[in-house]
Amino acid sequence: MNIFTLIITITMAFLMTVLISPIFIPFLRRLKFGQSIREEGPKSHLKKTGTPTMGGIMIVISAILTTVIMTIKVMGGSIGYEFWLLIFVMLGYGALGFMDDFIKVALKRNLGLTSKQKMLGQILIGVIFYVVLLNGDFSTVVSIPGTDLQWDLGWGYALLVVVMLVGGSNAVNLTDGLDGLLAGTAAIAFGAFGILAWHAQAGAETTIFTLAVVGALLGFLVFNAHPAKVFMGDTGSLALGASIAAIAILTKLEILLILIGGVFVIETLSVIIQVISFKTTGKRVFKMSPLHHHYELLGWSEWRVVTTFWLVGLIFAALALYIEVWLT
Repeated sequence: MNIFTLIITITMAFLMTVLISPIFIPFLRRLKFGQSIREEGPKSHLKKTGTPTMGGIMIVISAILTTVIMTIKVMGGSIGYEFWLLIFVMLGYGALGFMDDFIKVALKRNLGLTSKQKMLGQILIGVIFYVVLLNGDFSTVVSIPGTDLQWDLGWGYALLVVVMLVGGSNAVNLTDGLDGLLAGTAAIAFGAFGILAWHAQAGAETTIFTLAVVGALLGFLVFNAHPAKVFMGDTGSLALGASIAAIAILTKLEILLILIGGVFVIETLSVIIQVISFKTTGKRVFKMSPLHHHYELLGWSEWRVVTTFWLVGLIFAALALYIEVWLT
């Protein structure tokens, strides 16, 4: 697959998102699908109350339509199971996020789905993903990037797959707290996986899907950058988190997901540390978690926090590319 095809994929998804957003955002506003801002959060966020949410639908639509069009163009009628797995994961977790968002904004229940309901749905989708993967005679070997070390996890690979999908979706969801923060960091992470998939000559469907998501995210960022005109909601964040985990699995870069998704890992760790510290000592390590709120309360502007996290994401992505491309 040549570079021209990759550029067309990103451009198509970008333009599709940019073109449908001016139609979709007013539609969300008319439906009164506005974001509710939690009172315990930074006070500066209260002015965002009512900003249309569930914009992740635009990302999902653009990414999937672009993937379908470009995959048919490149592959013709020969579409592999990787294509269906990626579409299934994005739609499955996106639907779960949609239900959560809908309950919050339409039914006015701020907590959305209960944690048990959400977890059960995430695990169920993860198990189905693994069963289909296993039927495709998929390798259960996990390798350490930049080394010759590898292990065959056997049945333990099922647990890894489910943990990656569930953990990835939740970690990315936690990062979605500032204008443009998740859209930018996710675009960088998906871009890194897209380069690695293309370099390793992984399945064309996986490469196309990954770069289609990059284009969709960049298009969404046009309207999500500060001051945001729309938020992606759980519809987008859950779909993105599970999708990037699925890509890491299909490209056999499971361990590298920790590095490429370094920002998401740090955000999640900040929440875990905060909860453990408060429950055991009664004291908080951070002013607020996830970590991006901590820096806001230190006096950083929202744009400074976002661009700093983007930079950290770029450093993680560059390091991952160096390890996988030059050291392997």
